[in-house]
Amino acid sequence: MNTSQWLKRSLFGLLCSAAVLQAAAQTFPSKAVNLVVPYPAGGPSDFVARQLQPELIRLLGQPVIIENIGGVGGAIGIQKVLNAPADGYNMTLGTPMELVLAPLAMSAVKFKPDDMKLVAQLVTTSMVLITRKDLPANNVDELIAMAKKPGAKELSYGSVGPGSLYHLIGEKFAQQTGTKMLHVPYKGAAPLMTDLMGGQIDMVFIPFAGSTPAMITEGKVKALGLTTKAPHPRFPNIPALAAQKGMEGFEFDLWAGIEVPKNTPADVTAKLNKAIYEALQNADIRKAYEATGNTVAKPMSPEELARVYNSETSRYQAIAKSINLQPQ
Repeated sequence: MNTSQWLKRSLFGLLCSAAVLQAAAQTFPSKAVNLVVPYPAGGPSDFVARQLQPELIRLLGQPVIIENIGGVGGAIGIQKVLNAPADGYNMTLGTPMELVLAPLAMSAVKFKPDDMKLVAQLVTTSMVLITRKDLPANNVDELIAMAKKPGAKELSYGSVGPGSLYHLIGEKFAQQTGTKMLHVPYKGAAPLMTDLMGGQIDMVFIPFAGSTPAMITEGKVKALGLTTKAPHPRFPNIPALAAQKGMEGFEFDLWAGIEVPKNTPADVTAKLNKAIYEALQNADIRKAYEATGNTVAKPMSPEELARVYNSETSRYQAIAKSINLQPQ
C-alpha cells in the first residue's frame, strides 16, 4: 500500500467514525442511562440524585439507573465513569470534593479535574462557620481577636480530612485573617460534630444544610457567619462573612452537579443539559431540595458551566498550593 492509499483509507476511517458518533448523538438516548453516586446509599449526594431520577426518566424516555459506588473520597465512582465510553450513558453526581479536591489530597486518585466536564449544576449550599456553644466569641471580630491574643491557646478547627473543602476553607480563613489555627482532621462529619458539641475542638466550616440549621436553632452550636455575600433569607441573623471588614471575597459554595467524561459529544451533553434543567423546574424536586437547606441551581449553558468549573478548579488548586498540600 502506497502513501496515497494509506492516507485515503485513514481519512475514510476517520469519516466513518465521525458519522457513527454523530448518529449516536442524534439518537441519544436509546438505552438506559447509568448515574453513579460516588457514595453509599442514604447520604446527601444519594438524596439529590434520587429526587431527580423519576423526572429525568420521564424526560429522557429511558431508564436512569442509580449506582452507588463509595470509596477513596468518592474517587472510585468517578473513575468508573471515566473508564466507560464517553457517550453520555455513564454520568456521575459530583461535587468539588471528589472532582477537584480528591486528586489534590490523595495519591491513589489518578484522574484530573479536567478529565470530566460539568453537564449541569443541581444544587448549591453555602458553608457556615460554627463554633462550640461555650466559645467566648459571638462574632467573627471577637473570634479573630481571640486567635490573635498574645499567649492565648491556639484555636482548633475540624475537617473531614486533609484536602477536604472543610480544610481548605479553614486554611483560607486563617490566611485572610492573619491568624494561626490548629487543623484537626476527622474521618467523617459525625465524629467531627460530636467533638465540636463536646468541646474538644473550637470551630468548623460545614455545609449549611441537613441537620446543621437545626443544631444552630437549638443552641447546640453557635453560628458566626456564612460564606456568602448576603445573609440567608431564613436565617437573617447569621452575617455574611464576605460583607465583614477584611473578609471581602470570602465566598464559597458547595455545589452538586452531573458530570460526564470530557470527550462526551457536545450534542449529547446539550441534550442532558436541557433535560436536567427542565427536570429542576419540577415543584416537588425543588421543594425536596430546599427543605434540606439547598438552593436549586440556576440554568446554565454547557459553555457557562465550563467556565464555572474551570474557575472553581483553579481557585481550589491555588489554595492547596498556598498551604503546600501534598497527596497522601
